[in-house]
Amino acid sequence: MEAFGQLAGGVAHDFNNFLTAILGYSDLLVAEIQGRGTGAKYLSEIRSAAGRAASLTRQLLTFSRRQPLEPRTLEVNTLIHNLERSILRLLGENISVLCELMPEKKHIKVDPDQFTQIMINLAVNARDAMPAGGTLLLKTETISTNGKSLPELPSGKYIRISVIDNGMGMSEEVKEHLFEPFFSTKGDRHGSGLGLATCYGIVRQSGGHITVESELAKGTAVHIYLPEVAAPPAAAYRKRPKLPSGNETILVVEDDISVRHVAVRTLRMLGYNVLEAFRADEAKRLIECNVINLVVSDIVLPDMSGCDFADWMRLNCPSTQILLTSGYLPEMTTIGTPSSDLPFLSKPFDPQQLAETVRASLDAVVLT
Repeated sequence: MEAFGQLAGGVAHDFNNFLTAILGYSDLLVAEIQGRGTGAKYLSEIRSAAGRAASLTRQLLTFSRRQPLEPRTLEVNTLIHNLERSILRLLGENISVLCELMPEKKHIKVDPDQFTQIMINLAVNARDAMPAGGTLLLKTETISTNGKSLPELPSGKYIRISVIDNGMGMSEEVKEHLFEPFFSTKGDRHGSGLGLATCYGIVRQSGGHITVESELAKGTAVHIYLPEVAAPPAAAYRKRPKLPSGNETILVVEDDISVRHVAVRTLRMLGYNVLEAFRADEAKRLIECNVINLVVSDIVLPDMSGCDFADWMRLNCPSTQILLTSGYLPEMTTIGTPSSDLPFLSKPFDPQQLAETVRASLDAVVLT
């Protein structure tokens, strides 16, 4: 799993570079055509697709257990609908998927990527229980508990999400150990035994509970109970805010040419004087010859890590602000003392996120 985590992190890093370029160029083109005409609509679709792709990279990091929990209030039926296609691809042609969803729009508070991991794990288990084919039912409903029927849960209203198969089922002995780490009925070659234990942990972290009903030769039903929450207030329509600008000198250090070009063009469009470098040694030469207010540096550079480069800067030009960026999460990089207190911008980022983070980093000079 550790090797897979490293592979997942590397793939996500590369994807996030591509997505930063797609988001950046789309936004720059929208600004150029001033959001008018059919072209603006197409660009909006491109941007939306890039956002969904960014969600996939987060799911990849989640699966490798390298993504922090970020719960959001979400409509549960929409979550299930969005997962239906992915689950169909996993199950194969001999298993059909049915959805039996409640008519009301109800909300839960959960990390969407962690929720995806739960549903994928349960779908894979159901598939393995139906080697000759069968039916998987995804069901949502509202329930109320007074604390007696489900003593593990406080009294209140819950959303029950059920994953039901008509496969081989399981014995009572297997059910007793189902959520224990490293317990598996599939053998050493077919899994770590961490899938259901991980699901259980995520659900408990989200204030919920899991129960299992199963009978040999008849099938299994896994029920997830999550607290019902109020729907978020409808977002009022507002124009896209004007991006913060400035006239300071910024050095962008980035080895990916597309990401570097997007960042440089965005910052120049906002009025900044922008220099660019491909490597740390090239950046050092520019720093020695220019007065630079902020360095925006990727953490992974060809000749040294961005963190080591940041430490060099602190020793040689302590008045220059530093902003680190990466397609990795901070905990997946070599960020450590003393660089861990530096501002960090995760990829993929769009021009608005870049503009706001750059402005905040520059203004920190005044605030300190």
